[in-house]
Amino acid sequence: MHHLKIKKKIALSFSMIFAIVWQIVAQTGGESVKTGYEVTAEGAWCWFADPRAIHHENPKKNINKSYIGYIDVHGNIKAMQYDFVKKQQVEILVRSWFQPDDHDNPTFLVLPDDRVMIFYSRHSDERCFYYRITQKPGDIATLGEEKRLETDHNTTYPSAFILADDPDHIYLCWRGIKWHPTIAKLSLPDKAGEVKFAGGPYQMVQSTGARPYVKYASNGKDKIYMAYTTGHPDNENPNYLYFSYVDISKMTLCDITTKELSDIAAGPFQVNKTPEFIQRHPYTVVDSPSKRDWVWQVAIDKQGFPVIAFVRISADKKSHEYYYGRWTGKDWQKTFLVNGGGHFHQTPNLEMCYSGGMAIDPDNTDVVYCSAPVEGSHGNVYEIIKLRLDAEGKIIEREEITRNSTHNNIRPYVLQNSQNSGLRLTWMHGNYYDWIVSRSRPGYPTGIYADFPGFQGAQKESHELIFEGQEFRGKLPDQFTVRVKIQLDSIAYKGDVLKIGELSYAIDSGSLKPEISYRGKKWVGQNKLATSDSWLRMERGPDGKWHTPEKIRELDFVLVYDKGVCFTYINGLLDQQAGVGKIQRKNITVSSPDHKLQAMSIYKGASVNGK
Repeated sequence: MHHLKIKKKIALSFSMIFAIVWQIVAQTGGESVKTGYEVTAEGAWCWFADPRAIHHENPKKNINKSYIGYIDVHGNIKAMQYDFVKKQQVEILVRSWFQPDDHDNPTFLVLPDDRVMIFYSRHSDERCFYYRITQKPGDIATLGEEKRLETDHNTTYPSAFILADDPDHIYLCWRGIKWHPTIAKLSLPDKAGEVKFAGGPYQMVQSTGARPYVKYASNGKDKIYMAYTTGHPDNENPNYLYFSYVDISKMTLCDITTKELSDIAAGPFQVNKTPEFIQRHPYTVVDSPSKRDWVWQVAIDKQGFPVIAFVRISADKKSHEYYYGRWTGKDWQKTFLVNGGGHFHQTPNLEMCYSGGMAIDPDNTDVVYCSAPVEGSHGNVYEIIKLRLDAEGKIIEREEITRNSTHNNIRPYVLQNSQNSGLRLTWMHGNYYDWIVSRSRPGYPTGIYADFPGFQGAQKESHELIFEGQEFRGKLPDQFTVRVKIQLDSIAYKGDVLKIGELSYAIDSGSLKPEISYRGKKWVGQNKLATSDSWLRMERGPDGKWHTPEKIRELDFVLVYDKGVCFTYINGLLDQQAGVGKIQRKNITVSSPDHKLQAMSIYKGASVNGK
């Protein structure tokens, strides 16, 4: 126990150093390497729950931020927020101990008052959605308590919209009733953060296939566009691709020519692959191949016409051909882009229809990003390729976004409303074995990468080190950061993890949730100090169960005190904040009474990202 007299700086961790690498001249054949910038080392997403990333600006409220959501193999639902005004980056723990399945990635919705709503759900084995809403406009570091929206059917893939013609409601689309496209009108959140069904849920389409797959987009005013297949291409050969839109003014389903197909509340529109159906509803069918189609995105061009990214998969599932479809005003113009190889992942004979993926730039729809295998310094690796098309659908420009990568770059996604932002393109990077963690396979141990060099500046934050040791006694500065590495007692999983005078951070033994306490007031956390690593001992597949939480044993914990507010970080993820007010900082003791403290560092200043 002693004070250090010398000043030190927080060193960049190896992960930060790797994160800032974008373009390095490699020694292998003198060829350059382009890898992108690391958003997170652990994260993944499916491609049917959107928007998984957005950009939001409101100059009047000084909001200029990007949000990217994902889930890791430990069952942590997470989100990264980058503030372009403050040039600050923080990673938030939205929900711990969730089903470790990449179908469960979170999606975002900006409310009329600029608060951000985050939706998430399990993979079709639970009858509810979860959501959290920020307490402050535009700041997902201020998430409120977790809420549930109950349904009478299983849920997955939430996609939410607020449209100008009905700004008082949320339109939520998902895979729900009978595993088919479902829509409901929700109330805006009340003062308690509760939303209720104001209309529906309604099943929109009934297919001859068991599980139609849908991508949604809106015109922001009165329509929700949807491109969908008959079913899953593993089970459907051929598998047709369709297009319809929802007119919210009448809650009807229409084809591209505005012909009404159904009254949504009266029952679903019947879709099939027969010649009679195609003759009767020719403008609903985008592609009717002799192959297996799957859809990647639908967007709206500057004329208000839909554009669709889709893939044709061969009968043996070994060849994936990427296509771009555009409505010309008369018909669907379809352009072959590139061959996407076969399934991208490391597990043979599993999910053979999993392509590397495609993304249309929603703000410039003649630009498409494709993940396709390219021979490079490290063999045949999936790289991100940018293609630009002309008005006739011909490819006029090709650019390598990544090059000579060591691992696959897959499932690209362009942030919505990011046309004036430096952070536009994101993707998954790394090895991938399965969409769920199980005893058979470790799931999806990928990271999320992006095209934004600003992360480099955001991660260079440093503060003066004022103490290093096992126990501190003395005076703390007005703003301080305490970082401790603690071995938690997994048997007596309770009690004070960290005490700073009268301020305590403890574990509740019943809920496994952390609690901040100060002078008779208590702030209970939303997330358990636990992971879903127990799934590594379970059978593969959604089973509707909440398996035993795996208690965190090695905790890298950070507590930041800044202007009366405490922020806590669990292994680098922002978890809690509590407005404790002015605290006593003179002649206090900082220690870990009930668990084994391995190291402690105290810094002058408030560390924004908890690093």
